[in-house]
Amino acid sequence: MLKPLRLKKHEDRRLHAGHTWVFSNEVDTQATPLDQFEPGEPCRIEEASGKPLGTGYVNPHTLICARLVARDPERVLNQSLITHRLNVALGLRDRLFDRPYYRLVFGDGDNLPGLVVDRYGELLVAQITTAGMERAKAEVLAALEKVLKPRAVLWRNDSPMRALEQLPSYVEPALGEIPEWVEVEENGLRFKAPLARGQKTGWFYDHRMNRARLAPYVKGKRVLDVFSYLGAWGIQAAAAGAESVLCVDSSAAALEGVTRNAARNGVAHKVATQEADAFEALKGLREAREKFDVVVLDPPALIKRRKDVKEGAQAYRRLNQMAMQVLAKDGILVSCSCSYHLARDALLDLLLKASRHVDRFLQVVEEGHQGPDHPLHPAIPETGYLKAFFTRVLPS
Repeated sequence: MLKPLRLKKHEDRRLHAGHTWVFSNEVDTQATPLDQFEPGEPCRIEEASGKPLGTGYVNPHTLICARLVARDPERVLNQSLITHRLNVALGLRDRLFDRPYYRLVFGDGDNLPGLVVDRYGELLVAQITTAGMERAKAEVLAALEKVLKPRAVLWRNDSPMRALEQLPSYVEPALGEIPEWVEVEENGLRFKAPLARGQKTGWFYDHRMNRARLAPYVKGKRVLDVFSYLGAWGIQAAAAGAESVLCVDSSAAALEGVTRNAARNGVAHKVATQEADAFEALKGLREAREKFDVVVLDPPALIKRRKDVKEGAQAYRRLNQMAMQVLAKDGILVSCSCSYHLARDALLDLLLKASRHVDRFLQVVEEGHQGPDHPLHPAIPETGYLKAFFTRVLPS
């Protein structure tokens, strides 16, 4: 029998409305003290009356102290449930993609809170971010083996989110031999991405469809890809007919990957790289009076916490303003943000203010979001984080 975690009166409304998180101040700690639970321990979540809401897991040390896993009080987070939900997640990806390169599991969006899995053919990279899912790590691996029969699985458990759950950071093989580089197929091109030493889980599948949207804008154009990482945007632009592409990143290792990937796709003669801080690079390009027909800005999250919103928003505005200053008269700016705390309308407002500051007229011609292998949970707005505005920047 699972220990109960009882909520205060009326604190069950969000869960009834579809949410799955329980905050520590919503728990009736007189009836069910949080310190009776071990981190990650399974529990039965109850209304104030004692009526069960379902089962989940607890971490008494975190603000989000519990997560609802199943609304059926007879179901718990075990291999059977994980296997079932992996099959459901796989069914969506099988509909969407004809090749096995995608995000297979997107945490709450796939009803598997605390788990992310990226698929690279027969190799999987899995990341656990909560104590409850860490406790079920063996069951996760067994379910992955049963559903997909992978050749290899890597635990990439080094996300900063683990610190909030008081979990250790580590990267280690879970199954098979892990290569240094893995192949990725995206929009008809092939890339190599580093696994153990790459960013996050190796590749950013979330922008796949936004990168496909770029093709009509770049034929015969000069393109600047800022925060390029391995060149996903820039190399796809070159393959789509761009005259030339400059990829800018602060990581020499990432730019080595750009060079390899450009050669792999037959566009090395079009793609140049520059190792530099993005702000310094844009400043230098402006001073050199360089002009580009298309600029892509795809920075890492510049706002990681709510308290960073003001400072981060200023960074986004400055970045976009500097990008507009190196755009040709009738240029295209693709401006992205993966910061959940920067809302869609706030990013659009920053773009407008940046355009007015440099006396340019801004048109929004397309808007992109995260791909369908990153499904949104409609009751959990935090699962919708990615924004991409395709804008036309003209003389005013």
